[in-house]
Amino acid sequence: MDRNSSDEDEDHRNLIPHHDTRENELHSATNRENGGGRSPRSTFQIEEASSRSGNPRKISLNKRYVIAAVSLTLLLGFFLFSFTDTRTFFPLNLSTFKLDPLSVQAKESELRALYLLKQQQLALVSLLNHSNSSNAIESNVVESAISLSKQIEEALLSPHGTGNSSLSVLGSDRCKKVDQSLSERRRTIGWKPREDKFLFAICLSGQMSNHLICLEKHMFFAALLNRVLVIPSPKFDYQYDRVIDVDRINTCLGRTVVVSFDQFKEKKKARIDRFICYFSSPQPCYVDDEHVGKLKGLGVLIGGKLESPWSEDIKKPSKRGFEEVVEKFKGDDGVIAIGDVFYADLEREWVMQPGGPIKHKCKTLIEPSRLIVLTAQRFIQTFLGKNFIALHLRRHGFLKFCNAKSPSCFYPIPQAADCISRIVERANAPVIYLSTDAAESETGLLQSLVVVDGKVIPLVKRPPRNSAEKWDSLLYRHGIEDDSQVTNATAVDAMLDKTICAMSSVFIGASGSTFTEDILRLRKDWGTSSMCDEYLCRGEEPNFIAEDE
Repeated sequence: MDRNSSDEDEDHRNLIPHHDTRENELHSATNRENGGGRSPRSTFQIEEASSRSGNPRKISLNKRYVIAAVSLTLLLGFFLFSFTDTRTFFPLNLSTFKLDPLSVQAKESELRALYLLKQQQLALVSLLNHSNSSNAIESNVVESAISLSKQIEEALLSPHGTGNSSLSVLGSDRCKKVDQSLSERRRTIGWKPREDKFLFAICLSGQMSNHLICLEKHMFFAALLNRVLVIPSPKFDYQYDRVIDVDRINTCLGRTVVVSFDQFKEKKKARIDRFICYFSSPQPCYVDDEHVGKLKGLGVLIGGKLESPWSEDIKKPSKRGFEEVVEKFKGDDGVIAIGDVFYADLEREWVMQPGGPIKHKCKTLIEPSRLIVLTAQRFIQTFLGKNFIALHLRRHGFLKFCNAKSPSCFYPIPQAADCISRIVERANAPVIYLSTDAAESETGLLQSLVVVDGKVIPLVKRPPRNSAEKWDSLLYRHGIEDDSQVTNATAVDAMLDKTICAMSSVFIGASGSTFTEDILRLRKDWGTSSMCDEYLCRGEEPNFIAEDE
Protein backbone atom coordinates (compact mmCIF):
# COMPACT_ATOMS: atom_id res chain seq x y z
CA MET A 1 0.00 0.00 0.00
CA ASP A 2 1.48 3.31 -1.05
CA ARG A 3 1.08 6.38 1.06
CA ASN A 4 0.50 9.47 -0.97
CA SER A 5 0.67 13.12 -0.07
CA SER A 6 -1.18 15.03 -2.72
CA ASP A 7 -3.01 18.06 -1.52
CA GLU A 8 -4.87 19.52 -4.44
CA ASP A 9 -7.70 17.48 -5.93
CA GLU A 10 -9.20 20.19 -8.10
CA ASP A 11 -6.67 21.28 -10.66
CA HIS A 12 -7.71 24.76 -11.66
CA ARG A 13 -9.42 25.52 -8.40
CA ASN A 14 -6.23 25.11 -6.43
CA LEU A 15 -3.87 26.78 -8.88
CA ILE A 16 -1.47 29.06 -7.05
CA PRO A 17 -1.49 32.35 -8.94
CA HIS A 18 1.66 33.62 -7.24
CA HIS A 19 3.85 30.54 -7.38
CA ASP A 20 6.12 32.03 -10.02
CA THR A 21 7.13 34.69 -7.53
CA ARG A 22 7.82 31.98 -4.95
CA GLU A 23 9.93 30.17 -7.53
CA ASN A 24 12.11 33.25 -7.97
CA GLU A 25 12.42 33.57 -4.20
CA LEU A 26 13.46 29.95 -3.96
CA HIS A 27 16.04 30.39 -6.69
CA SER A 28 17.57 33.30 -4.76
CA ALA A 29 17.76 31.74 -1.31
CA THR A 30 -2.39 15.82 0.48
CA ASN A 31 -5.28 14.17 -0.11
CA ARG A 32 -3.77 10.67 -0.32
CA GLU A 33 -4.71 9.16 -3.68
CA ASN A 34 -3.86 5.46 -3.79
CA GLY A 35 -6.38 4.32 -6.35
CA GLY A 36 -8.38 2.31 -3.86
CA GLY A 37 -5.31 0.40 -2.77
CA ARG A 38 -4.55 -0.88 -6.22
CA SER A 39 -1.02 -1.50 -7.34
CA PRO A 40 -1.05 -0.72 -11.04
CA ARG A 41 1.00 -3.09 -13.08
CA SER A 42 3.80 -1.45 -15.00
CA THR A 43 3.43 -1.50 -18.73
CA PHE A 44 7.12 -0.87 -19.13
CA GLN A 45 9.67 -3.62 -19.49
CA ILE A 46 13.15 -2.35 -18.69
CA GLU A 47 15.82 -4.57 -20.08
CA GLU A 48 19.56 -4.35 -20.16
CA ALA A 49 21.26 -4.85 -23.47
CA SER A 50 23.82 -7.57 -23.07
CA SER A 51 24.93 -8.25 -26.59
CA ARG A 52 28.61 -8.93 -26.76
CA SER A 53 29.00 -10.20 -30.30
CA GLY A 54 32.31 -9.93 -32.02
CA ASN A 55 31.03 -7.66 -34.75
CA PRO A 56 34.06 -6.21 -36.56
CA ARG A 57 32.37 -2.83 -36.99
CA LYS A 58 31.66 -2.69 -33.24
CA ILE A 59 35.28 -3.51 -32.41
CA SER A 60 36.38 -0.83 -34.82
CA LEU A 61 34.13 1.71 -33.21
CA ASN A 62 35.39 0.71 -29.77
CA LYS A 63 38.97 1.21 -30.91
CA ARG A 64 38.14 4.62 -32.27
CA TYR A 65 36.48 5.49 -28.96
CA VAL A 66 39.51 4.29 -27.01
CA ILE A 67 41.84 6.38 -29.16
CA ALA A 68 39.61 9.42 -28.72
CA ALA A 69 39.32 8.88 -24.96
CA VAL A 70 43.04 8.46 -24.45
CA SER A 71 43.74 11.50 -26.62
CA LEU A 72 41.26 13.58 -24.65
CA THR A 73 42.80 12.47 -21.36
CA LEU A 74 46.32 13.28 -22.52
CA LEU A 75 45.23 16.61 -23.99
CA LEU A 76 43.41 17.59 -20.80
CA GLY A 77 46.36 16.60 -18.66
CA PHE A 78 48.79 18.46 -20.94
CA PHE A 79 46.84 21.71 -20.75
CA LEU A 80 46.25 21.48 -17.02
CA PHE A 81 49.86 20.79 -16.10
CA SER A 82 51.68 22.69 -18.80
CA PHE A 83 49.80 26.00 -18.79
CA THR A 84 48.46 26.23 -15.24
CA ASP A 85 49.60 25.91 -11.70
CA THR A 86 47.05 23.68 -10.03
CA ARG A 87 47.92 25.21 -6.68
CA THR A 88 46.21 28.42 -7.75
CA PHE A 89 42.92 26.73 -8.54
CA PHE A 90 41.79 26.36 -4.95
CA PRO A 91 43.03 28.94 -2.42
CA LEU A 92 40.91 26.85 -0.04
CA ASN A 93 41.30 26.90 3.72
CA LEU A 94 39.68 23.66 4.88
CA SER A 95 39.31 24.99 8.41
CA THR A 96 37.15 27.91 7.33
CA PHE A 97 36.02 26.77 3.88
CA LYS A 98 36.22 30.32 2.54
CA LEU A 99 36.96 30.74 -1.16
CA ASP A 100 39.07 33.54 -2.60
CA PRO A 101 36.65 35.54 -4.81
CA LEU A 102 39.40 36.06 -7.38
CA SER A 103 39.61 32.31 -7.92
CA VAL A 104 35.98 31.56 -8.58
CA GLN A 105 36.42 31.11 -12.31
CA ALA A 106 39.47 28.92 -11.78
CA LYS A 107 37.57 26.82 -9.26
CA GLU A 108 34.68 26.33 -11.67
CA SER A 109 37.13 25.31 -14.41
CA GLU A 110 38.70 22.72 -12.16
CA LEU A 111 35.32 21.39 -11.08
CA ARG A 112 34.33 21.10 -14.71
CA ALA A 113 37.58 19.29 -15.50
CA LEU A 114 37.01 16.87 -12.62
CA TYR A 115 33.46 16.28 -13.77
CA LEU A 116 34.61 15.51 -17.32
CA LEU A 117 37.23 13.12 -16.01
CA LYS A 118 34.67 11.32 -13.90
CA GLN A 119 32.30 11.01 -16.86
CA GLN A 120 35.14 9.74 -19.01
CA GLN A 121 36.05 7.14 -16.40
CA LEU A 122 32.46 5.88 -16.31
CA ALA A 123 32.32 5.71 -20.11
CA LEU A 124 35.61 3.81 -20.24
CA VAL A 125 34.47 1.37 -17.57
CA SER A 126 31.29 0.77 -19.52
CA LEU A 127 33.30 0.27 -22.69
CA LEU A 128 35.59 -2.17 -20.92
CA ASN A 129 32.63 -4.17 -19.62
CA HIS A 130 31.10 -4.44 -23.07
CA SER A 131 34.27 -4.90 -25.09
CA ASN A 132 35.30 -8.17 -26.69
CA SER A 133 37.08 -9.98 -23.85
CA SER A 134 39.16 -11.92 -26.37
CA ASN A 135 40.83 -8.73 -27.56
CA ALA A 136 43.47 -8.34 -24.85
CA ILE A 137 45.15 -5.37 -26.53
CA GLU A 138 41.94 -3.39 -26.65
CA SER A 139 41.20 -4.17 -22.97
CA ASN A 140 44.69 -3.15 -21.91
CA VAL A 141 44.39 0.17 -23.73
CA VAL A 142 41.07 0.90 -22.04
CA GLU A 143 42.45 0.00 -18.62
CA SER A 144 45.45 2.25 -19.21
CA ALA A 145 43.17 5.13 -20.17
CA ILE A 146 41.14 4.62 -16.97
CA SER A 147 44.31 4.58 -14.89
CA LEU A 148 45.65 7.73 -16.57
CA SER A 149 42.33 9.51 -16.04
CA LYS A 150 42.38 8.66 -12.33
CA GLN A 151 45.98 9.86 -12.01
CA ILE A 152 45.06 13.22 -13.50
CA GLU A 153 42.10 13.47 -11.14
CA GLU A 154 44.29 12.69 -8.11
CA ALA A 155 46.86 15.21 -9.27
CA LEU A 156 44.19 17.90 -9.52
CA LEU A 157 43.03 17.12 -6.00
CA SER A 158 46.44 16.57 -4.39
CA PRO A 159 47.25 20.27 -3.59
CA HIS A 160 44.26 20.32 -1.25
CA GLY A 161 45.09 17.13 0.61
CA THR A 162 41.55 15.89 0.26
CA GLY A 163 41.97 13.00 -2.16
CA ASN A 164 38.88 11.67 -3.85
CA SER A 165 36.68 13.02 -1.04
CA SER A 166 37.14 16.57 -2.30
CA LEU A 167 34.20 16.36 -4.64
CA SER A 168 32.00 15.17 -1.79
CA VAL A 169 33.08 18.03 0.44
CA LEU A 170 32.55 20.56 -2.30
CA GLY A 171 29.14 19.03 -3.09
CA SER A 172 27.99 19.41 0.49
CA ASP A 173 29.31 22.96 0.60
CA ARG A 174 27.46 23.87 -2.59
CA CYS A 175 24.25 22.66 -0.93
CA LYS A 176 24.85 24.37 2.41
CA LYS A 177 21.99 25.74 4.47
CA VAL A 178 20.54 29.14 3.62
CA ASP A 179 21.25 31.73 6.29
CA GLN A 180 17.82 32.89 7.43
CA SER A 181 18.08 34.37 10.89
CA LEU A 182 14.77 34.99 12.64
CA SER A 183 16.41 37.80 14.57
CA GLU A 184 16.76 39.72 11.31
CA ARG A 185 13.05 39.77 10.46
CA ARG A 186 12.45 43.19 9.02
CA ARG A 187 8.88 43.72 10.07
CA THR A 188 6.59 42.11 12.62
CA ILE A 189 3.35 42.92 14.36
CA GLY A 190 2.34 42.15 17.93
CA TRP A 191 -0.74 40.01 18.50
CA LYS A 192 -2.51 41.33 21.60
CA PRO A 193 -6.18 40.47 21.19
CA ARG A 194 -9.07 41.72 23.28
CA GLU A 195 -10.48 38.82 25.28
CA ASP A 196 -14.05 39.45 24.16
CA LYS A 197 -13.38 39.86 20.43
CA PHE A 198 -13.13 36.80 18.19
CA LEU A 199 -12.35 35.97 14.57
CA PHE A 200 -13.92 32.76 13.25
CA ALA A 201 -11.61 31.16 10.67
CA ILE A 202 -13.30 29.97 7.47
CA CYS A 203 -11.01 27.78 5.29
CA LEU A 204 -12.78 25.74 2.62
CA SER A 205 -10.61 25.86 -0.50
CA GLY A 206 -8.78 22.68 -1.47
CA GLN A 207 -7.27 20.13 0.90
CA MET A 208 -5.12 20.18 4.04
CA SER A 209 -2.19 22.23 2.73
CA ASN A 210 -4.53 24.93 1.45
CA HIS A 211 -6.28 25.02 4.81
CA LEU A 212 -3.03 25.40 6.74
CA ILE A 213 -1.94 28.29 4.51
CA CYS A 214 -5.39 29.82 4.96
CA LEU A 215 -5.18 29.38 8.74
CA GLU A 216 -1.78 31.09 8.82
CA LYS A 217 -3.23 34.07 6.96
CA HIS A 218 -6.18 34.15 9.38
CA MET A 219 -3.69 34.53 12.21
CA PHE A 220 -2.33 37.63 10.49
CA PHE A 221 -5.85 39.02 10.11
CA ALA A 222 -6.58 38.31 13.78
CA ALA A 223 -3.39 40.11 14.84
CA LEU A 224 -4.24 43.13 12.69
CA LEU A 225 -7.77 43.28 14.10
CA ASN A 226 -6.77 42.52 17.74
CA ARG A 227 -8.99 39.44 17.93
CA VAL A 228 -8.70 35.91 19.31
CA LEU A 229 -8.70 33.33 16.49
CA VAL A 230 -11.26 30.53 16.72
CA ILE A 231 -10.02 27.21 15.29
CA PRO A 232 -12.90 25.58 13.35
CA SER A 233 -14.69 22.53 14.68
CA PRO A 234 -13.56 19.17 13.19
CA LYS A 235 -17.19 18.67 12.16
CA PHE A 236 -16.85 21.71 9.90
CA ASP A 237 -13.16 21.44 8.92
CA TYR A 238 -10.13 19.23 9.58
CA GLN A 239 -9.25 18.20 13.10
CA TYR A 240 -6.27 20.51 13.31
CA ASP A 241 -5.05 19.37 16.73
CA ARG A 242 -4.14 15.99 15.20
CA VAL A 243 -1.60 17.52 12.81
CA ILE A 244 -0.43 20.81 14.39
CA ASP A 245 0.27 21.87 17.96
CA VAL A 246 -2.49 24.43 18.57
CA ASP A 247 -1.66 25.04 22.24
CA ARG A 248 1.95 25.77 21.32
CA ILE A 249 0.81 28.84 19.37
CA ASN A 250 -0.34 30.42 22.63
CA THR A 251 2.97 29.47 24.27
CA CYS A 252 4.93 31.15 21.47
CA LEU A 253 2.97 34.39 21.99
CA GLY A 254 2.93 34.23 25.77
CA ARG A 255 -0.84 34.78 25.87
CA THR A 256 -4.08 33.25 24.61
CA VAL A 257 -4.45 34.15 20.96
CA VAL A 258 -6.16 31.01 19.61
CA VAL A 259 -8.95 28.89 21.08
CA SER A 260 -10.67 25.72 19.94
CA PHE A 261 -14.29 25.77 18.87
CA ASP A 262 -15.33 24.08 22.13
CA GLN A 263 -13.42 26.66 24.19
CA PHE A 264 -15.09 29.40 22.17
CA LYS A 265 -18.55 28.01 22.93
CA GLU A 266 -17.73 28.07 26.64
CA LYS A 267 -16.67 31.71 26.50
CA LYS A 268 -19.18 33.12 24.07
CA LYS A 269 -22.59 32.35 22.70
CA ALA A 270 -22.10 30.42 19.44
CA ARG A 271 -23.04 33.24 17.14
CA ILE A 272 -21.35 34.96 14.20
CA ASP A 273 -22.37 38.62 14.32
CA ARG A 274 -20.85 39.58 10.98
CA PHE A 275 -19.85 37.28 8.10
CA ILE A 276 -17.32 39.05 5.85
CA CYS A 277 -16.17 37.67 2.49
CA TYR A 278 -12.63 38.55 1.43
CA PHE A 279 -13.53 37.51 -2.12
CA SER A 280 -16.79 38.53 -3.73
CA SER A 281 -16.54 36.26 -6.78
CA PRO A 282 -17.01 33.74 -8.20
CA GLN A 283 -18.77 32.77 -4.94
CA PRO A 284 -18.89 34.90 -1.76
CA CYS A 285 -16.59 33.50 0.94
CA TYR A 286 -16.32 30.18 -0.91
CA VAL A 287 -19.27 29.18 1.29
CA ASP A 288 -22.19 27.20 -0.14
CA ASP A 289 -25.44 26.07 1.42
CA GLU A 290 -23.86 22.82 2.60
CA HIS A 291 -21.26 24.62 4.71
CA VAL A 292 -23.82 27.06 6.06
CA GLY A 293 -25.88 24.04 7.08
CA LYS A 294 -22.86 22.52 8.86
CA LEU A 295 -22.35 25.70 10.86
CA LYS A 296 -25.98 25.79 11.88
CA GLY A 297 -25.75 22.11 12.77
CA LEU A 298 -23.05 23.03 15.29
CA GLY A 299 -25.46 25.45 16.91
CA VAL A 300 -23.83 28.53 15.37
CA LEU A 301 -26.23 31.36 14.64
CA ILE A 302 -25.33 33.57 11.68
CA GLY A 303 -26.43 37.17 11.95
CA GLY A 304 -27.04 39.03 8.70
CA LYS A 305 -26.01 38.06 5.18
CA LEU A 306 -22.66 37.30 3.62
CA GLU A 307 -21.02 40.59 2.70
CA SER A 308 -17.84 41.73 0.99
CA PRO A 309 -16.15 45.10 1.62
CA TRP A 310 -14.74 45.25 -1.91
CA SER A 311 -14.88 43.68 -5.35
CA GLU A 312 -12.30 40.91 -5.36
CA ASP A 313 -11.98 37.94 -7.73
CA ILE A 314 -10.22 34.73 -6.68
CA LYS A 315 -8.78 34.32 -10.19
CA LYS A 316 -7.15 37.78 -10.09
CA PRO A 317 -6.45 38.71 -6.45
CA SER A 318 -5.35 42.31 -5.89
CA LYS A 319 -2.31 43.17 -3.81
CA ARG A 320 -3.56 44.61 -0.54
CA GLY A 321 -1.88 46.47 2.32
CA PHE A 322 -2.60 45.88 5.99
CA GLU A 323 -4.15 49.37 6.31
CA GLU A 324 -6.88 48.36 3.85
CA VAL A 325 -7.70 45.25 5.87
CA VAL A 326 -7.89 47.18 9.12
CA GLU A 327 -10.13 49.79 7.53
CA LYS A 328 -12.52 47.35 5.83
CA PHE A 329 -12.73 44.60 8.47
CA LYS A 330 -12.57 46.45 11.79
CA GLY A 331 -15.66 46.81 13.95
CA ASP A 332 -17.10 46.38 17.42
CA ASP A 333 -18.91 43.13 16.67
CA GLY A 334 -18.11 40.44 19.21
CA VAL A 335 -17.59 37.66 16.68
CA ILE A 336 -16.77 38.09 13.01
CA ALA A 337 -16.03 35.42 10.40
CA ILE A 338 -13.78 36.01 7.40
CA GLY A 339 -13.51 33.56 4.55
CA ASP A 340 -11.87 32.20 2.54
CA VAL A 341 -8.47 33.99 2.60
CA PHE A 342 -6.31 31.28 1.02
CA TYR A 343 -5.93 33.28 -2.21
CA ALA A 344 -5.53 36.64 -0.44
CA ASP A 345 -2.48 38.60 -1.62
CA LEU A 346 -1.78 40.58 1.54
CA GLU A 347 1.66 42.06 2.36
CA ARG A 348 3.46 39.18 0.63
CA GLU A 349 7.02 40.13 1.59
CA TRP A 350 5.96 40.68 5.17
CA VAL A 351 4.10 37.37 5.35
CA MET A 352 6.79 35.32 3.56
CA GLN A 353 9.75 36.29 5.75
CA PRO A 354 11.16 33.51 7.99
CA GLY A 355 8.95 33.14 11.04
CA GLY A 356 6.08 35.04 9.44
CA PRO A 357 4.70 38.52 10.11
CA ILE A 358 3.74 38.08 13.78
CA LYS A 359 6.15 38.75 16.64
CA HIS A 360 6.75 35.58 18.69
CA LYS A 361 9.53 33.65 20.41
CA CYS A 362 9.42 30.43 18.35
CA LYS A 363 10.80 29.50 14.94
CA THR A 364 7.33 29.25 13.45
CA LEU A 365 3.76 29.36 14.72
CA ILE A 366 2.22 26.59 12.63
CA GLU A 367 4.29 23.42 12.72
CA PRO A 368 3.64 19.67 12.99
CA SER A 369 2.59 18.23 16.32
CA ARG A 370 5.30 16.87 18.59
CA LEU A 371 4.23 13.27 17.94
CA ILE A 372 4.53 13.74 14.18
CA VAL A 373 7.94 15.40 14.52
CA LEU A 374 9.26 12.53 16.67
CA THR A 375 7.84 9.96 14.25
CA ALA A 376 9.54 11.71 11.33
CA GLN A 377 12.84 11.70 13.20
CA ARG A 378 12.50 7.98 13.94
CA PHE A 379 11.77 7.25 10.29
CA ILE A 380 14.83 9.23 9.19
CA GLN A 381 17.03 7.42 11.71
CA THR A 382 15.67 4.06 10.55
CA PHE A 383 15.70 4.45 6.77
CA LEU A 384 17.49 7.60 5.57
CA GLY A 385 20.22 8.96 7.81
CA LYS A 386 21.35 12.57 8.07
CA ASN A 387 22.15 13.26 4.42
CA PHE A 388 19.20 12.63 2.13
CA ILE A 389 17.23 14.37 -0.60
CA ALA A 390 13.45 14.66 -0.35
CA LEU A 391 11.40 14.67 -3.54
CA HIS A 392 7.74 15.66 -3.77
CA LEU A 393 6.60 14.19 -7.07
CA ARG A 394 3.02 15.23 -7.75
CA ARG A 395 1.38 13.23 -10.56
CA HIS A 396 -2.28 12.50 -9.83
CA GLY A 397 -4.40 15.09 -11.60
CA PHE A 398 -1.28 17.12 -12.34
CA LEU A 399 -1.08 16.46 -16.08
CA LYS A 400 -4.13 18.54 -16.89
CA PHE A 401 -3.33 21.06 -14.14
CA CYS A 402 0.21 21.70 -15.40
CA ASN A 403 -0.66 21.74 -19.09
CA ALA A 404 -3.10 24.58 -18.39
CA LYS A 405 -0.07 26.65 -17.37
CA SER A 406 2.66 28.14 -19.49
CA PRO A 407 5.14 26.59 -19.34
CA SER A 408 3.80 23.22 -18.26
CA CYS A 409 5.15 21.67 -15.05
CA PHE A 410 4.42 18.01 -15.87
CA TYR A 411 7.63 16.28 -16.97
CA PRO A 412 8.12 12.90 -18.64
CA ILE A 413 9.69 10.44 -16.19
CA PRO A 414 13.03 10.16 -18.09
CA GLN A 415 13.41 13.96 -18.12
CA ALA A 416 12.49 14.16 -14.45
CA ALA A 417 15.08 11.46 -13.70
CA ASP A 418 17.79 13.50 -15.43
CA CYS A 419 16.90 16.57 -13.37
CA ILE A 420 16.90 14.58 -10.15
CA SER A 421 20.22 12.90 -10.96
CA ARG A 422 21.90 16.29 -11.44
CA ILE A 423 20.78 17.44 -8.00
CA VAL A 424 21.88 14.15 -6.43
CA GLU A 425 25.30 14.65 -7.95
CA ARG A 426 25.53 18.19 -6.58
CA ALA A 427 24.29 17.21 -3.12
CA ASN A 428 26.26 13.96 -2.93
CA ALA A 429 23.33 12.30 -1.16
CA PRO A 430 23.10 8.48 -1.08
CA VAL A 431 19.30 8.19 -0.89
CA ILE A 432 16.08 9.99 -1.89
CA TYR A 433 12.89 10.12 0.15
CA LEU A 434 9.96 9.99 -2.26
CA SER A 435 6.67 11.64 -1.33
CA THR A 436 4.34 10.96 -4.21
CA ASP A 437 0.91 9.95 -5.41
CA ALA A 438 2.35 8.43 -8.60
CA ALA A 439 1.49 4.93 -9.74
CA GLU A 440 4.01 2.09 -9.40
CA SER A 441 4.46 2.10 -13.18
CA GLU A 442 5.90 5.61 -12.92
CA THR A 443 7.90 5.26 -9.72
CA GLY A 444 9.38 1.96 -10.92
CA LEU A 445 10.61 3.56 -14.13
CA LEU A 446 11.91 6.57 -12.21
CA GLN A 447 13.85 4.33 -9.84
CA SER A 448 15.60 2.59 -12.73
CA LEU A 449 16.64 5.90 -14.31
CA VAL A 450 18.02 7.85 -11.32
CA VAL A 451 21.65 6.83 -11.70
CA VAL A 452 24.76 8.72 -10.57
CA ASP A 453 28.33 7.52 -11.09
CA GLY A 454 27.00 4.20 -12.31
CA LYS A 455 24.98 3.61 -9.13
CA VAL A 456 21.22 3.52 -8.85
CA ILE A 457 20.08 5.94 -6.12
CA PRO A 458 17.39 4.32 -3.93
CA LEU A 459 13.98 5.96 -3.79
CA VAL A 460 12.49 5.35 -0.34
CA LYS A 461 8.77 5.58 0.43
CA ARG A 462 7.10 5.07 3.77
CA PRO A 463 6.13 1.40 4.02
CA PRO A 464 2.71 0.11 5.08
CA ARG A 465 2.04 -0.35 8.75
CA ASN A 466 4.11 -3.23 10.17
CA SER A 467 3.97 -4.15 13.85
CA ALA A 468 7.57 -5.38 13.65
CA GLU A 469 8.71 -1.82 12.87
CA LYS A 470 8.64 0.64 15.75
CA TRP A 471 9.39 3.94 14.03
CA ASP A 472 5.66 4.84 13.79
CA SER A 473 4.52 3.30 17.09
CA LEU A 474 3.95 6.70 18.71
CA LEU A 475 1.17 7.56 16.30
CA TYR A 476 -0.66 4.28 16.82
CA ARG A 477 -0.11 4.27 20.56
CA HIS A 478 -1.82 7.66 20.80
CA GLY A 479 -4.50 6.80 18.24
CA ILE A 480 -3.32 9.54 15.88
CA GLU A 481 -2.86 7.61 12.62
CA ASP A 482 -5.46 4.88 13.19
CA ASP A 483 -8.33 7.34 12.77
CA SER A 484 -11.84 6.28 11.84
CA GLN A 485 -12.23 9.49 9.81
CA VAL A 486 -10.41 9.05 6.51
CA THR A 487 -9.82 12.79 6.09
CA ASN A 488 -8.03 13.04 9.44
CA ALA A 489 -5.93 9.91 8.82
CA THR A 490 -4.95 11.25 5.41
CA ALA A 491 -4.06 14.61 6.93
CA VAL A 492 -1.76 12.89 9.43
CA ASP A 493 -0.03 10.97 6.61
CA ALA A 494 0.38 14.16 4.62
CA MET A 495 1.82 16.08 7.58
CA LEU A 496 4.25 13.26 8.33
CA ASP A 497 5.43 13.36 4.72
CA LYS A 498 5.84 17.13 4.95
CA THR A 499 7.85 16.85 8.14
CA ILE A 500 10.26 14.30 6.67
CA CYS A 501 10.70 16.47 3.58
CA ALA A 502 11.25 19.58 5.71
CA MET A 503 14.09 17.81 7.55
CA SER A 504 15.95 16.75 4.41
CA SER A 505 19.36 18.04 3.34
CA VAL A 506 17.96 19.10 -0.03
CA PHE A 507 14.36 19.36 -1.19
CA ILE A 508 12.99 19.02 -4.73
CA GLY A 509 9.40 20.27 -4.98
CA ALA A 510 6.53 20.29 -7.43
CA SER A 511 5.90 23.69 -8.96
CA GLY A 512 2.34 24.85 -8.37
CA SER A 513 1.66 22.46 -5.48
CA THR A 514 0.50 23.85 -2.14
CA PHE A 515 1.92 20.70 -0.53
CA THR A 516 5.36 21.78 -1.76
CA GLU A 517 4.72 25.39 -0.72
CA ASP A 518 3.98 24.33 2.86
CA ILE A 519 7.19 22.28 2.96
CA LEU A 520 9.15 25.29 1.75
CA ARG A 521 7.53 27.39 4.49
CA LEU A 522 8.60 24.89 7.15
CA ARG A 523 12.14 24.67 5.75
CA LYS A 524 12.40 28.44 5.68
CA ASP A 525 11.13 28.82 9.25
CA TRP A 526 13.11 25.88 10.66
CA GLY A 527 16.31 27.02 8.95
CA THR A 528 16.68 23.80 6.92
CA SER A 529 16.50 25.42 3.47
CA SER A 530 19.41 24.48 1.22
CA MET A 531 21.15 26.34 -1.58
CA CYS A 532 20.22 23.36 -3.77
CA ASP A 533 16.48 23.41 -3.01
CA GLU A 534 14.47 23.86 -6.18
CA TYR A 535 11.38 22.87 -8.09
CA LEU A 536 11.72 19.77 -10.23
CA CYS A 537 13.42 20.63 -13.55
CA ARG A 538 13.40 24.33 -12.69
CA GLY A 539 13.96 26.47 -15.77
CA GLU A 540 13.18 23.62 -18.18
CA GLU A 541 10.11 22.92 -20.23
CA PRO A 542 8.82 19.38 -20.69
CA ASN A 543 10.43 17.86 -23.79
CA PHE A 544 6.99 16.63 -24.85
CA ILE A 545 3.56 18.14 -24.16
CA ALA A 546 0.24 16.54 -25.09
CA GLU A 547 -2.34 18.49 -27.03
CA ASP A 548 -5.48 19.88 -25.37
CA GLU A 549 -8.71 17.93 -25.44
